Amino acid sequence: METRNGSWGTRARGIGLAAVRGLALALVTLPGALLGFTLSLVSICLVPVGIGAFTTPWVLTGVRAFADWRRVLAAEWYGVRIPSAYRPIPENAHAWARTYAMLRDPATWRDLRWLQVDMTAGFVTALLSAALVFYPLEGLAVAAGLWRPLAETGGYWYGFVRVADQTSALAAGALGIALLALTPLAPRLLTLHFRLTRAVLGAGQGELAERVRVLTETRRDAVDTSAAELRRIERDLHDGAQARLVAMGMDLGTIEMLLDKDPAQAKRLLAQARQSSADALTELRDLVRGIHPPVLAERGLGDAVRALALRMPVPTEVIVDLPGRADAPVESAAYFAVSEALTNAVKHSGADRIWIDLHHVKEGHVKEGAGMLRITVTDNGRGGAVIGAGSGLAGVERRLGTFDGVLAVSSPAGGPTMVTMEIPCV
Repeated sequence: METRNGSWGTRARGIGLAAVRGLALALVTLPGALLGFTLSLVSICLVPVGIGAFTTPWVLTGVRAFADWRRVLAAEWYGVRIPSAYRPIPENAHAWARTYAMLRDPATWRDLRWLQVDMTAGFVTALLSAALVFYPLEGLAVAAGLWRPLAETGGYWYGFVRVADQTSALAAGALGIALLALTPLAPRLLTLHFRLTRAVLGAGQGELAERVRVLTETRRDAVDTSAAELRRIERDLHDGAQARLVAMGMDLGTIEMLLDKDPAQAKRLLAQARQSSADALTELRDLVRGIHPPVLAERGLGDAVRALALRMPVPTEVIVDLPGRADAPVESAAYFAVSEALTNAVKHSGADRIWIDLHHVKEGHVKEGAGMLRITVTDNGRGGAVIGAGSGLAGVERRLGTFDGVLAVSSPAGGPTMVTMEIPCV
């Protein structure tokens, strides 16, 4: 008996909680969705005249925060998981770049479709989950005497019952009791509300197929890049250190024969062999540094980039704010991406100063403990840098794509140039 009473008590609490949550959602859903959709529509329409380029990122960021809040409620209240699939947007990019990136993101248009559904079907399902509980209670309250102040205003309709006296009030109470049988539907309606949200906010099959295509291309690029890198290492070893070691072996053989016959010549060849060994060691060190710099393995990305900056012919300032170390492949990709960006700046920008900023940020839509490794390389050169076929930046983009990272370039004519790189990492 106690178990049965406990079960009824649990169900009653669940129904009451669903009603309160549904009412709260109904009060927020309609004005929030309507405001977000209206502001987004107006702001996007103003992009061609320039005003929207500055307002759209702020408005769409607010819409994303609103959608993420609903994702959290769906997961915490009814276990409905709605993954977030926004593409990261560089915060330091100029307004036009941010607007263009956000409008290219399919998730942006999915959010706008969801706002339309949320202010209609979403509002109705949330309101009904509250009405199924509160409306029967209202009928009971009318039967208990609430009809008297209501009747003073000329009568009151409860459903199809016109309440004007105690008899009609009791009829309203009976109708309320009958409607209580529908109250168990309240949690189901609220679950339906969040499933509807997931159906609209969740990534569609087309987007998932495009995602698979992009990942396939980046993985193929990674394999091709690795194969090319292996061929380069083999060529460098064959033409460099290996050739020097072979020559040094031949010199040592000659020295062995000349020790007794011509000690002076043997001494000169010995000095030459010693120099060849030093050159071979230098080439091997350079080769190893090109594969994976020792300072990167020993001291992490921050110190490796600082060491890289010290070797630049242009004064380079480095700011590092990293709470720890990322995975080794991520650090390696970031290091060589920075190296390529610095090489481009030195060769093509004509800059006399470069700034590098490395920091880790936590985005609102990523899981706990995750975030983005964000790197910006800025120079005060002539500008005009673009991501194109054959350019070093295109190679950086492919390298980052292997790790689901992105590259954004802001480089107006006359400069400055800002290259922003982001890689998901803990």
